[in-house]
Formats: sequence, structure tokens, C-alpha cells
Amino acid sequence: MCRSLLTFVRGTHMVSSRKTRRLLDKSKTFHVACGFAICIFSVVHVSAHLVNVINFSVSYSDDFPALNLARYRGEVRHKYMYIFPGVTGVLLVLILFLMFTSSSYCVRVSNYEIFWYTHNLFIVFYIILMVHMVGGALKYQTNIEAHPPGCVGTNHSSTEQHGDELEQGEDEERTCREQAHFQPHYPQTWLWVSGPLCLYCAERFYRYIRSYDPVTIVTVIRHPCNVIELRMLKKNFKARPGQYIVLNCPGVSSFENHPFTLTTVRLHCVLVCACVYFVVTHCMLSNSSQCPTENKKTFGIHLRVVGDWTERFTQLLLPEPRIDLEILPMVRQRRYPKLYVDGPFGSPSEEVFNYDVSLCVAGGIGVTPFACVLHALLDGWTGFRLQRLYFVWVCRELQSFYWFAELLCAVHQKLWQENRPDYFNLKLFVSQTDNLQSMSDEKYRPLTSRLLVGRPRWKLLFDEIGRTNKHKRVGVFCCGPKGISRTLHRLCNSARSSGTTFEFNKESFS
Repeated sequence: MCRSLLTFVRGTHMVSSRKTRRLLDKSKTFHVACGFAICIFSVVHVSAHLVNVINFSVSYSDDFPALNLARYRGEVRHKYMYIFPGVTGVLLVLILFLMFTSSSYCVRVSNYEIFWYTHNLFIVFYIILMVHMVGGALKYQTNIEAHPPGCVGTNHSSTEQHGDELEQGEDEERTCREQAHFQPHYPQTWLWVSGPLCLYCAERFYRYIRSYDPVTIVTVIRHPCNVIELRMLKKNFKARPGQYIVLNCPGVSSFENHPFTLTTVRLHCVLVCACVYFVVTHCMLSNSSQCPTENKKTFGIHLRVVGDWTERFTQLLLPEPRIDLEILPMVRQRRYPKLYVDGPFGSPSEEVFNYDVSLCVAGGIGVTPFACVLHALLDGWTGFRLQRLYFVWVCRELQSFYWFAELLCAVHQKLWQENRPDYFNLKLFVSQTDNLQSMSDEKYRPLTSRLLVGRPRWKLLFDEIGRTNKHKRVGVFCCGPKGISRTLHRLCNSARSSGTTFEFNKESFS
């Protein structure tokens, strides 16, 4: 998938239609559909070859021995499996089977590394595919002029039947001047796949150059519910709210790349490095000895520790303190692992600002695409179309809301000071009621009044938004569990009595 190309096309002025941009957001769906189509037609292709193995034996040709795969009539040979097309065909089927099975949802969730490594077998797949036809059993005739179809050889048995009927001139015209010669078809697969492969290789090279220099890690913060906030600095990095990046940490794995949504794209003021005898906990003294100033732009992500890769990455970011050190140095130099960032890449969440009314629904850590949108509102972004934003956040545990509690309160306070209280409609839902406590801190009072226990009643919520925004087009954005996504998609497709149109946009990483 050419992510950079899609991001470039999506961000150009040539793609001004919202429908076109939403179509580009379906690139992953199109990719999956192409994968299913390849698997289905591969089954048809292999089945046809298995039938041909028998046909080559039944339809044994005495006149053209070079075309025969069998040595004699009626022989069902297994030689086809051991010649070059047979071996490469078996390898192609095996690679395709591994890629297909490892792409299932259960494998991707339980062990993402298996999906990642097997999916990169597409390089071997295309190489084998381009040479699959070499030395094949399917052949074509090379001397049609000297041996035209239907001609009769001098020793052909059918000459006795037609000798009396044909004139001498016609006989000379139908007589074969030489024996028929056949050779296998020349491989032509490269004509069809070379263009897309060259485009993909060009993009991969561009992405390699862009992500060649490691980023400077500025801050690492541990949040409740096993969530880590990571803020970084990279030269000439420019991103828009709603986009995502791909991280590569060689200390964990040199070949694994994992996508994460940007939660902050802003000018973040941090302390300037100083050669003083204090413990600097939020500044990385990297090989370049750079520390961000208040004029340098930083960007951040929030990641939840749920898998092997994130666990090892977190251990490198926040290692356990060593208890064997008797004397702590006055100045402690924190060394973070080397980290490479590829991106940013476009996503459906960029369209939040292109609707008059938008509904953002987040489930748990799925709030990250919309955190950057809230940061943009807090930083005073202007020039967008959005006039009202509905924000619904569903979490199992109350502590999860502390990830962005200060951000939500800051946006609420800013809009109230600007006399726009109806611009931002916030609803928080906590589904797990065991040992439930309230957010007792005074600074979180705007959130406690909007905190509800239980699950949202989506039908009532859509009816309320429809009555408030009659005859308008509402953009619905979702990043969360499949159950919530399916429910919202079904409600968006249902008819609205108020004339309000709901357009569903689901966050999906490619």
C-alpha cells in the first residue's frame, strides 16, 4: 500500500471532493478485497492446472509429441509437479496461504509479529510469480508459415482420404514443408506487475530517506491503565490533526513497524538544556546533544502496553531503577533507545474539520485520533468549517479519563471564555461499575457533571443530534471496538425523519 502517495493525493487541492477523500480512506478495504480476489482466482487457477494434468494424458497427441506431458497415452504423470512451473506454483500457493491465514483478526491481535513477517513475504511472492512461466508445459508454435494449421504431412495417414479429392495445387498448398516446432510461452507477468512494483519501490525509498534520521525523544510520561505518553522532536516534521505515524525501534525489532495516532502536533514549550547540576528528567541527551527549545515543534503519541512489542519498548523507555547503585550521581543522563519515525500519513479523522457538525466516538485508547483535534481547538486553529463538535468517550475504567482530562477541561474552559458553550458537547461513559469512584479533584469539575455510568444509548443520541441539526450533514467518526463501529454504521445508514444526513467514517490503520 502506497501510504505516502495516498496522503499526498488526499492533501492536494486537486482532491476537493469529500466523497473522493472518503473513497481514498477505503484503501485498506480495497487492499483486503484484492487479497481475497487473488486467493479465490488462485484456487481456480490451481484447479484448472490439476484438471489439465489429466487432460494432458487423455488427450495424447501422436502427431505432435513435443506437446505431450505424458510419455504414452493414458499415463497420468506427476512430472508436472517437479518441473520449474510446478515447483514455483507450489511455493506461490504456500506463501499465499501463509499470508492469508496470518492476516486474520485473531492472529493479528494475539501475535502481530507473525502477521508482519509473513506479510512481507510478498517480495518473494512477486519474484517467483515473474519467473513462474519459465519452462512451462503450455507451448505455442513457432513456424506457422512453414507448418500452417491443418496442413498435411507427406507421411500423414489422412492423405489417402483426401488425395483423390484435392487438386495438385491445393495439395501443394496444404502440404507441410517441415515439422511443427513448439516452445514455452515467454514470461509476461513482469509487464503487468512492474509498474505497480516500481511505484511501490519508489515510495519505499522515499519513506526510507524521510525516516533515516532518528528522532529526539523529549518526554516519556506514564499514565494510568498502562498507557505511555511519548513526545518527540524531528526536524522538518509537519503534520495535521488526525494523522498517524509509524514507529520503528531497532532495540526491540529492526523489521517491525507499528502505527500510532498523533495526539499532539503543536508548539510545546519545554526547558532549554543547561549545564547545571540538577537531574533533568524530561530531556534526552542524545548523540546530537540537542534539546528542544520553545520555538521548536514537538509531536506526541499515546500508546497502550498490550503486546510484546509495546512491553519491550516500554522497558527501554522506562527501565526499572537499579537498586545496586550505592551512590546516585548528581547529574543523571537518561538515554532513550534509538527511534525512527515514518510519516505522517492521512486518515479519516482529518475530515473532522470539514463538516459543519461532527460526532467523534472513542472507545478506550481509541480517543487518540481525536486528542489531536482537541489540541487544535485549544491552540486556536482557524479557517475550518466545523461549527459544532459532539464528543463521546466510552471507557471501562474511570482512571482512563485521566489520560486527557486536563485537555478536555482546558478546551471546555476556553470555549466558555469565548462565549461558545454549545460548540463542544462532551459526554463521558464508564461501563465498569466495580469500585467506582468519582473524579473528586476540583479542576475536573467540568468532567464530573458530564460523566455517566453505563453504555451510551446510540439511537437516542442520534435522534437528539438530528433534532438539533436539522437538514445538515453530520460527520460521524469512530475509533473503537467493532461492536460500537457496527452500531454507528447501521444508524448512519438508516433514514432520518429530521432530514439530517449522517456520514460514517471509521478510523483504520493500514
